[in-house]
Amino acid sequence: MSANTIANLANVSLCATALDRAMNRPIHLPGMIVFYGPSGIGKSFSAAYSANRTQAYYVECKSSWTRKAFLTAVLQAMDVMPAKTLPEMTEQACEQLALSGKPLIIDEMDHIVEKKAVEIIRDLYEGSQGTILMIGEERLPSKLKAWERFHNRILEWIPAQLADLDDSRALAELYCPDVVLTADLLAEITKKSKGCVRRICVNIEQVRRIAVDAGVSELSLSDWGKRGFYTGDAPKRAI
Repeated sequence: MSANTIANLANVSLCATALDRAMNRPIHLPGMIVFYGPSGIGKSFSAAYSANRTQAYYVECKSSWTRKAFLTAVLQAMDVMPAKTLPEMTEQACEQLALSGKPLIIDEMDHIVEKKAVEIIRDLYEGSQGTILMIGEERLPSKLKAWERFHNRILEWIPAQLADLDDSRALAELYCPDVVLTADLLAEITKKSKGCVRRICVNIEQVRRIAVDAGVSELSLSDWGKRGFYTGDAPKRAI
C-alpha cells in the first residue's frame, strides 16, 4: 500500500506517528500501543499503511482463532515454520521480533481479549522487548483493565478520530478524481456519514456514478437535490 493508493487521512498520520514514537522510544519505556475506536473510521486502513511503511509483521485476528492459531498466524507473517508446541512457537516469535527490530501489528485485538489470550501478547513483548501495536474497537482499553500486568505496559493509548471534511476531500480526490465534489456537498456527505470512512466512500462512489451517468464533471449540494445519502441504515419497507 503506497502513498499513491491511500488517502492522506488524519488517522493514517495519527497511527504512523504513534508507531514511530514507539519504535524510537527510550529503552526504559514500554513498547506496546493501542489504537482504538468505532468500526469503519479507518483504523485497519491506517494500520495496514503503517505496516507497509515499516515492514511490520501484520496479523488480523479472527473470532474462531485459538492461541495456537494466533501464534501460527504470527509466525506465518514472519515467514517462520511454526514449531509443534505453544511454548516453542512463542519463543520463535519472540526471537524473530527481537532480531528483526520490526514491529508487530495485531488487528481485531478484541478477539484475543474475548478468548482471554491477552497474556500471549504480553509474553511476546516481554520475550522480545519489541514494538507491538494493537488495534480494536472503542471499548478495548476498558476491556484490557482486567489484565493489570498487561495494562500497565502500554506506552500510549491512541483514540482514532472520526473523519472530517478534510478527510472526505482527500477520499474524493483519491477515489473520484474525474468529478469535482464541491465543499457543501462534501460537508453534507461527512455529516450524513457521521464521520465513518466506509460510508463516506460509499457516498462518494454514489455521487461519482450519478455524475458520470449525467455526463458532468462537477456536482454541488444543490445539484444533488433531494437524493438521499447512504447512512448505513436499512431502508424502511414501503407500505
